[in-house]
Order: sequence, then C-alpha cells, then structure tokens
Amino acid sequence: MAIEHNDSVRQHTGGCHCGAVKYTFTAPTKAHVHCCNCSICQMVGFQHLIVPMANFELQTDESALSCYTFGTGVAQHFFCRTCGVKSYYVPRSNPDGISVNMRCVDHSTFDEVTYEEFDGQNWERNAGLLAHLSKG
Repeated sequence: MAIEHNDSVRQHTGGCHCGAVKYTFTAPTKAHVHCCNCSICQMVGFQHLIVPMANFELQTDESALSCYTFGTGVAQHFFCRTCGVKSYYVPRSNPDGISVNMRCVDHSTFDEVTYEEFDGQNWERNAGLLAHLSKG
C-alpha cells in the first residue's frame, strides 16, 4: 500500500483464531484491501492488505506456525499449528512484503477500509498491479 502524504499511519494488530499467532504491523489508517479469486484465496477467503516486510513484526514464536508452498514455491503460506488459520503470508507478487488477512486484523485501528476484487485466476497477467504495495 503506497503511503500518501495525507494518510495517517498507525500500528495495527492481528493474529489467528486461538491466539497462538499474533503480530503487529504499521500501515495507513485508510486501508485498501484486495479480495483475490485465485485457487487458494478463494477457498480460504483471504483478504489481502500488503505491507512492507519491515513494517511487520511477528509477536509469537515461529514454532507456532506451519508453512505451505505450492507451484513456484515463492509464496510462503503460514498457518497456525493449533487452529489452522492463515492470518498472514509472504506473497509471490510481493516477496519483500507481507500480506495480512484483514479477516484476522483488529479493524478498530482503521479509519476506513475499502475492498477491491483482484483477478488472481489470471495471476501472471495481473500480479504486477500489486508490486508497488510492499515498497512503503
């Protein structure tokens, strides 16, 4: 997400269902979220808010996580070992960033959240549209 001059930036929190995975991240209070229709996102209902990796901090031990990869193996899908929720991952489109699942984030720290459909079924053609989001 590109931070514009008039965007207020704040620390936000998120995590899994059982609480074993917790994280904080810094992002604007006006969030632009992508809803992807690729094979995995459609199945799990992932809503993407991509932030620079430097703006993300895992608050729990990595041993609470399991990692799943497929296809090219670039994307790292992290799941809670206890409840199975995927609350964040490293996306193939932004390997220098983190995509937090807005379904797993406390919305009270945001002033506005807008949603946009993203055509992940045609990923190769559209992935470049997301590349700027992890640049900070």
